[in-house]
Amino acid sequence: MFGGGGMNPRKMQQMMKQMGIDVDDIDAERVVITTEDGEELVFEAPQVTKMNAQGTETYQIVGEPTVRDADAAAVTDASEDTDDGSSDEATAAIPDEDIQIVATRAGVSKDEAREALAAAGGDLAAAIASLE
Repeated sequence: MFGGGGMNPRKMQQMMKQMGIDVDDIDAERVVITTEDGEELVFEAPQVTKMNAQGTETYQIVGEPTVRDADAAAVTDASEDTDDGSSDEATAAIPDEDIQIVATRAGVSKDEAREALAAAGGDLAAAIASLE
């Protein structure tokens, strides 16, 4: 857009400020986008940048999303909120895609990944970190 392929980042920031564009990094843990067709794109530990150009805010998300069914996500989120010892329900509600991601990234079995996800309340990053 600006043709600043090899431009000094400091110079680029000065130019953007002169044009009335403010850029801020946001320390996000998770970003969830729900689509019209009932899917959710879940970004764990993404890089999020907020750009304000003359009153219009734009957000940029950088990361690799996992795709899950929004209805299954609602069940998972609801079971995460219960604190009545119903870990069997929470474990059953964890999407197979999440289990596969944790197992692959941490190099463990699916059962170990499922247990780590249940212990982490479905948080992929926390489950992976606990297994590494």
